[in-house]
Order: sequence, then C-alpha cells, then structure tokens
Amino acid sequence: MKKQSLIIFFFLVLLVDIIAVETGNALLQYLSKPLLMPVLVLFLVFNTSAITSSFKKWIAAALFFSWSGDVLLMFQDNIPDFFLFGLSAFLLAHICYIIFFHNIRRTEGLKGKPGLFLPVAAYYTGLILLLFPHLGEMKMPVVIYGLIISFMLVLALHMAFIRNRETGKLLAAGALLFVISDSVLAVNKFYHPFEMAGAVTMLTYGLAQYLIIKGACLYIRSGYQK
Repeated sequence: MKKQSLIIFFFLVLLVDIIAVETGNALLQYLSKPLLMPVLVLFLVFNTSAITSSFKKWIAAALFFSWSGDVLLMFQDNIPDFFLFGLSAFLLAHICYIIFFHNIRRTEGLKGKPGLFLPVAAYYTGLILLLFPHLGEMKMPVVIYGLIISFMLVLALHMAFIRNRETGKLLAAGALLFVISDSVLAVNKFYHPFEMAGAVTMLTYGLAQYLIIKGACLYIRSGYQK
C-alpha cells in the first residue's frame, strides 16, 4: 500500500510541476520539482530494503544527480551558468545509469548488439547537425552530453534482451523517454521554442525516471543481481 501511495504521490507532484511550468508559476515549481526524485528514492528503498545489491548504489546516485540537475535548472533564467551546472549533474546521472546497465549486461552475459548502435548514432548525428549552428559557446558541452546519453540509450536497449523481458522493456523504454525529454528541451532551448515544450519535457522526463526505477526494482528483486 505504501509503495502504491508513493507512486500516486509521484504522479500528482509531476502533474503539479507540469501545470506550474505551463502557467509560469515559479513558486509552485520550486515546491514540486525538487520532490520528484526523493519520492523515487523512497520507492527504491521500500521495494529493495531487504535485498543487498551493488546495483542499488548506482540507481541512488543517478537519482541524486538527477535531483541536483532538477534544482540547478530551476534557476537558469536568473543565473545562466546554472544551465551548464545542471547539464553536468545530469551527465553524471547518465554515467551512473551507464554503469548500472553495463553491470546488468555483464551479469546476463549479453554480447554487444551492433545493430542497436546504428539508429541511435543516426539520431544523435541528426540532432547535433540540427542544433550545432545555434549552440554558440555550448557546442562542446552539448556534443559531449549527447554522446553520453546516446551511449546510455544503446546500453539500455540491450536490456530488452535480458532473461526477464518485461523488466528489460521497462528499462529500455525509460531510457528512450529520457532521450526524448532531453531532445525536446534542447530543440526548444537552442533551435526553436515551441508551445507545450516544457510540459512535454517534464512528462517524458518523469515517466522516464519512473520506468527506469520501477524496472531497476524489479530486476534487483528478481534474484539475478550480484
């Protein structure tokens, strides 16, 4: 019951934050957005408290850096450098997810699937070509961030082939939504602002984190972890 209540609360907070973004209510956003990742941390704890797993520290670290990025990005309009700081925090979150997915791949004995690299590489290349002329001083940070999140996505797509396919699909879907969220944010910020971009960014981001954490909990509880 406690776990279900946490998820209901998470999506209520996410809805409030989306409304705050779309209505320009900064105070409401300051109250709601910083709550999202801590709720998922509690969900992780309640679902895996009785299980010892080295995987949990990477998920917890990813959520911490995501929370840091959430908070920093809230202040980017007043302090422009906070966008770069927020980007750096999310880059660290993705590195933690990379380690988590790599450890699963190693535990499962999955070999690399070159076919998964091609569509991700094509998407990354296309997006960078679209954004590059508009990035200014952010060219290198955005290129590096794009490489890291693309590598995270490739590893996550491998999760669709683990023994527990349903869990693997949750992880892969979450990573894909994360890339969509970051892509929408980047296009809106650097290429061309568009209506509802903030809502789409937050909805896909919230769903992405939820699916990854739900999948991680299921995997850790499945008994395959080390």
